Amino acid sequence: MNPPRLSVLLPCRDAERHLDECIASLGAQTLSDYEILAVNDGSSDGTPGILERWAKRDPRVRVLRGTGSGIAEALSLAANHARAEYLARMDADDVIHAQRFHLQWRFLQARTEVAACGTGVRYFPRGRVGSGYARYESWLNSLHGQEEVERDLFVECPLAHPTMMVRAAAYRQVGGYRDRGWPEDYDLVFRLHRSGSGLANLPEVLLSWRITAGRLSMRSDRYSPEAFRRCKVHHLLRGYLPSGRAIVIWGAGRVGKPLARELLRHQLQPAAFVDLDPRKIGQQVHGAVVCLPSHLKGRADQRPFVLIAVGSPGAREDIRASLAEMVYAGSKDYLAFA
Repeated sequence: MNPPRLSVLLPCRDAERHLDECIASLGAQTLSDYEILAVNDGSSDGTPGILERWAKRDPRVRVLRGTGSGIAEALSLAANHARAEYLARMDADDVIHAQRFHLQWRFLQARTEVAACGTGVRYFPRGRVGSGYARYESWLNSLHGQEEVERDLFVECPLAHPTMMVRAAAYRQVGGYRDRGWPEDYDLVFRLHRSGSGLANLPEVLLSWRITAGRLSMRSDRYSPEAFRRCKVHHLLRGYLPSGRAIVIWGAGRVGKPLARELLRHQLQPAAFVDLDPRKIGQQVHGAVVCLPSHLKGRADQRPFVLIAVGSPGAREDIRASLAEMVYAGSKDYLAFA
């Protein structure tokens, strides 16, 4: 028997409330040549029964028994049983557009330099979409091509995990999912990019991303701001900083100060901060003086590497424009954080 085109990784824990709706959207896919690796990861509700009934009706479904140790292990279990050339993620409480699998598969078939791609998302129900979710949805849906996705790699995870499709060979080459105490999807995306693989998003909104009170991202420390920061700095120090250049953090506020603390934890002392607030100029923050942007001007071979660390809407774009006027080039001379 030939392997399917796609292997869908579907971890399930206490998912009975929304699992049928998820299953229905999978069954409606225009690309039907797939297998589903559904992991019952320690459920205490009716999830196991739903999965078994589903498997009896559809031979493409294989139900695996997880240990209940967490999503990274459940995803690894599913991936280890996958037979296809491409791995597609799905969450048991979400709903996907009928063309999602076909459009992503076709994109990766055509773009051999890209190892993983996501899609646009829409949170639901809309009554639960607060300002934070709305900002993240808008930012994520603005990242389409490879250049935009990789430009904002250190802002947040630029590929929505439930939309991700990845080449199985690339996934295995970088070691698959790992449990490091921070977001398992972001860690995988960083390792794929560090390996030289491209990342991209399709512009179409192909996932309805459900907001529930029990979302793992709301109750697990691995998705806290501190965990995201640890993940970012861990990978920053493994191939993204040019050797021999001083580090300057643009932003001496709620984003820049914690970033500096995490860098110091790795024995990396920022040379200075840059800020526009006149009350901060001349102050010392974590052993570094706060300066005006003019501090960054000078000979190209003596310029520091800039970490843009601001959270205000539009601020990153303004800072990028200011750096461009000083002939700083993205990724070569600076990276943006949030």
